[in-house]
Amino acid sequence: MNLFLFAAQLLNGLLDGFYYLLIALGLSLIFSLGGIVNLAHGAFYALGAYLAFLLTPYLGFFPVLVIVPLLVAGLGMVTERLLFTRFYKADPLYSLLLTFGLAMVIEQALRWYFGASPQAYSMPSVLTGQVFLGDFVYSRYRLFQIAVAIAVVAAVWVLLNRTAFGRIVRAGIQNPDILGAMGISLRPYLSAVAGIGIGLAGLAGVLMAPIYPVHPAMGAEILTAAFVVVVIGGLGSFWGVVVAALLVGLVKGFMIAIGQSAMSMAAIYLLMFVVLLLRPRGLMGERILRFE
Repeated sequence: MNLFLFAAQLLNGLLDGFYYLLIALGLSLIFSLGGIVNLAHGAFYALGAYLAFLLTPYLGFFPVLVIVPLLVAGLGMVTERLLFTRFYKADPLYSLLLTFGLAMVIEQALRWYFGASPQAYSMPSVLTGQVFLGDFVYSRYRLFQIAVAIAVVAAVWVLLNRTAFGRIVRAGIQNPDILGAMGISLRPYLSAVAGIGIGLAGLAGVLMAPIYPVHPAMGAEILTAAFVVVVIGGLGSFWGVVVAALLVGLVKGFMIAIGQSAMSMAAIYLLMFVVLLLRPRGLMGERILRFE
């Protein structure tokens, strides 16, 4: 196999890993802080893609890249306030059933309005074409996607680790009772975390729309891989999710590069099995007292 083609496939896998990361970060934060298993996360990802498809002809790609994640984040905060808040102290199974039903409602609403046929979404002309690095050739748009994903993940890390907001969120993940004893209410932080997590899913939908067909069930396809990333990385660990997402992406890219694309998802599940066998909490999973 041509070495440059092999490297391109690995880079494509790494790109998939960044998308899994954008979605898995939100999943991990929402569950770690609120105990909500958000099966509707993939539906919000699909909603972001469809909103981009709907608004780009009027606003252009780059304004949509900012506006749509904010719209989806706002919808996520409304969802948290109206639905999630009722299930924070309940068995996570109930939130799983709730979000599964919400995912079905969003998917069927998209199918009703846009139809079941995939929609084509063109990438912006300024990002079309190839980048040549010697004999290595790679898509300009895919490099742009990787750069955006890195910038967003870095911004989330700064928010969680270098701000007062992040300190309260991390304390709330470990032991919310202590915050309550200090007179700090987690309610606004739960809404903000839901908005951030679901907004990241909307951003991933906008970025992926020019590469993959936009269709109502696209969220279900990526949600499974995102859950695998959360399980491998471990709950409560930012870097665990980052490492797991990139590792899953590289495994997928490697399997495609060696001509075993049909086995790429099986390889990811095998990786999860091995990690759980050796480290049941995941690669960097933290001990969360309220879940014990």
